[in-house]
Amino acid sequence: MFDAITQGGDPLRLFGIASAVLSIYAFYPYARDVVRGRTQPQRACWLIWSVLGSIALVSQIVEGATESLWFAAIQVGWTVVIFGLAIWRGQGRFLNPGDESILAAAAIGLGLWATTDSAAYALFITISISMLGGAATIAKAYRAPGTETMSTWVISWAASACAICAVGSLDRVLLAYPLYLLCLYTGIILAMAMGRNRGRQVVFSTTRRTAGDLM
Repeated sequence: MFDAITQGGDPLRLFGIASAVLSIYAFYPYARDVVRGRTQPQRACWLIWSVLGSIALVSQIVEGATESLWFAAIQVGWTVVIFGLAIWRGQGRFLNPGDESILAAAAIGLGLWATTDSAAYALFITISISMLGGAATIAKAYRAPGTETMSTWVISWAASACAICAVGSLDRVLLAYPLYLLCLYTGIILAMAMGRNRGRQVVFSTTRRTAGDLM
């Protein structure tokens, strides 16, 4: 890895290293804020992401991912760490109503993988159902933006973009996971920005109303 940095290396490897380094750094502020009680991850979301991310990682290995694999491995590793912290400092149940069906769908994906010898089935099924967990986090980011860490999602967005570039070809299987995460992180960032703006508008309206009452 370090030879590619010091000696130039090929662009795909450099993009892969950049995505890995950004991913390593991205979740540190999130983990720190969870420990301090500033960020409160949804337990159910991070449990589902841990399971589905692990399946996606193994399927990418089987499908021959190389330079973009660093990104997927570190993202999954951090996801498991955050879930561990969520057990301690998170919010919500471990499994919400309907989450059992999500895990059952993941099992179906694994079954298709075993019977067809194609990891693509497992990958696309896990990405599809992972979107449900992502939607819950996006809704939470809009409703309570103060319970999320913006820097984590912005850096993760950049890491996803680098991982997409590291694939180096229009391989839909290898592009699927980083492209999905890029869209997910975009949604979370926009939801947080909109939630913060809504909060400022509420404060501004309340201040104006209070000032009017005093006059």
